Amino acid sequence: MTRTGTESTPFAYPFNTPEGLGLAEEYERTRRRPGLLRVQLPYGEAAWLVTRYADARLVLGDPRFSRAMGAERDEPRQSEGRTDAGILGMDPPDHTRLRSLVAKAFTVRQVEKLRPQVRALATGLLDELEAAGPPADLVDRYALPVPVAVICRLLGVPVEDRPRFRVWSDAALSTSSLTAEQFHANREELRAYMAGLIDLHRRSPQDDLMTALINAREADGDRLSELELVDLCVAVLVAGHETTASQIPNFVLTLLDHPEQLALLRKDPALITNAVEELLRFVPLGSGASQARYATEDIEVGGTLVSAGDPVVVATGAANRDALRFTAPGVLDIERPAGQHLGFGHGAHHCLGAPLARMELQEALGTLLHRFPGLRLAGDVTWKTEMLVRGPRVMPVAW
Repeated sequence: MTRTGTESTPFAYPFNTPEGLGLAEEYERTRRRPGLLRVQLPYGEAAWLVTRYADARLVLGDPRFSRAMGAERDEPRQSEGRTDAGILGMDPPDHTRLRSLVAKAFTVRQVEKLRPQVRALATGLLDELEAAGPPADLVDRYALPVPVAVICRLLGVPVEDRPRFRVWSDAALSTSSLTAEQFHANREELRAYMAGLIDLHRRSPQDDLMTALINAREADGDRLSELELVDLCVAVLVAGHETTASQIPNFVLTLLDHPEQLALLRKDPALITNAVEELLRFVPLGSGASQARYATEDIEVGGTLVSAGDPVVVATGAANRDALRFTAPGVLDIERPAGQHLGFGHGAHHCLGAPLARMELQEALGTLLHRFPGLRLAGDVTWKTEMLVRGPRVMPVAW
């Protein structure tokens, strides 16, 4: 068993490049090495990097690894600014208390009620796209408006305010040269906006998630402080659209790069559910692992003894390509039996909105491919840079 790696210089991290969706070769080399790899992110203390599937499930699912400890430490991160991670930075029972308040809005049953609305929304956007004619930016005209409209509807964000929170959301997920002061100022602007929206909902309750959370706060203040209410709404708003808005064009690009799989999906549209699961496994969304977990006691992970207090970061994109878990992991196979990929994480912090994201991806992708059988790129893709999630910022298409 490897004791520690502190005597050697940590490897610079992250490995993935922002321009593209490839999985860096360093991940495969790391998986072949015994034990865990010690890495150094641009900011914060060095951490252990997990790249194997079994190790990832252990760290993400074992309560002996804490997210809350990160608030007391110089947490490994890609930007200078440190966000108050809210629910994402909590451990049970606080995490459980907040999660339970939101969870009922994101059950499969509740999400399925939204499917006809999402399909109609996607169809309407494609009507506009077709009327405008090619070339068109798939991101701005389709991939972004779908999840933005859905999450704004859930939270009761006015249509005219949607462009404003796009700027705040970009900054919240930025790994750029934003200083800690700029990062903090952006966060406070978004909090102030959300507090104002909550006040409007208090005066004029709506049939939406925000009103439900306000009612939970009013009924039992011990369950939800005012700041927790604000940050919970911020977390739902940011996390509820950015990843899906990135994965829609990512999945389209990946299918265009695998024409035999695209042809298979066109031939059998019923494969869309399975195809989305396989794409979630295959496409490494993050530029690198984040959200460090801290060992609360000495724990062996993958042949390495992680000492109490050591941070560990989990590369789910690499774990999803582990040959010990998936046959031919580097091959996109939309007929692959849906396995337990880590595209939505695992354990207590498994993505709360996974059912909503799955449904949106199924509808957005299925509706698009059905409408435009000749869909193709019509120019160079401009990639997001300096963001925690990867994907096209501009993606010109024709049909």
